[in-house]
Amino acid sequence: IPASFNAAARDVALQELKLQGYEVVVSDLYAMNFKASATRDDIIGDVRNSEHFQYGEETLHAGMEGRLSEDIVAEQRKVTEAELIIFQFPLYWFSFPAVMKGWIDRVLSQGFAFSLEKMYDNGIFKDKKAMLSFTTGAAPTMFQPDGINGDINVTLWPLQNGILHFCGFQVLAPQIFWSPAHSPPAARAAMLEGWRTRLKGLLAENPLTFARCELFDLSFQGGFLLRPEVKEELATQPLGISTGHHLGKPLPPDNQTRAATAEDERGNGKKACGSIHTV
Repeated sequence: IPASFNAAARDVALQELKLQGYEVVVSDLYAMNFKASATRDDIIGDVRNSEHFQYGEETLHAGMEGRLSEDIVAEQRKVTEAELIIFQFPLYWFSFPAVMKGWIDRVLSQGFAFSLEKMYDNGIFKDKKAMLSFTTGAAPTMFQPDGINGDINVTLWPLQNGILHFCGFQVLAPQIFWSPAHSPPAARAAMLEGWRTRLKGLLAENPLTFARCELFDLSFQGGFLLRPEVKEELATQPLGISTGHHLGKPLPPDNQTRAATAEDERGNGKKACGSIHTV
């Protein structure tokens, strides 16, 4: 929506990154009337199995054969060319709005964005960065571990790990605009100025910390589980590996909302891992 706070946040990013010399491409999904539903229409020509249509398998082969719909191909081209993708949105029902979820479902297709051989820190987009920038309707206290909505780190885990990190992206800490609709004009202006300041050094930030693939037995026989020697070693650690890989222990503080520090990377054994696209 042109007059929304999200549009203002998008415009700040557009202005600041252009000043830094980046080419910025915006996909305004509402203005584009982007189709949110993943359907048979996303494939040009015949499908391999019309009696038992499997969207993932069919789009995998269609992508390899150049038979995906034009709107998907156009967005995939933007992803391929981007150094960083910023997802700008209002948090709806603890997740993305429907049209953005549809973009993810359709554009980040199997073969293009991921495969069983190329996922997480071995993912296809491991040389790219991505981040979430979003507004909430709730105050920050409501998303604390003892707040009524629960820990924001838990809310963000499926979005940042299950989508972005799964595709290999280096995930930058989210930009959270807490409850701008219920904030006075001066507070909203301060939020945007803080975002502008962060953008000046955004590309130099360390990404969030996730469990590395090498910790797991990446085979169907091994069940893609933590390797036994790793579990034994981690048994002495006071915290879990990440928000999702908590191992029944306390969560690492701010695991999904704070960039990794040198100390974090040593403790987790993590190695440090042109254009911008805004969705």
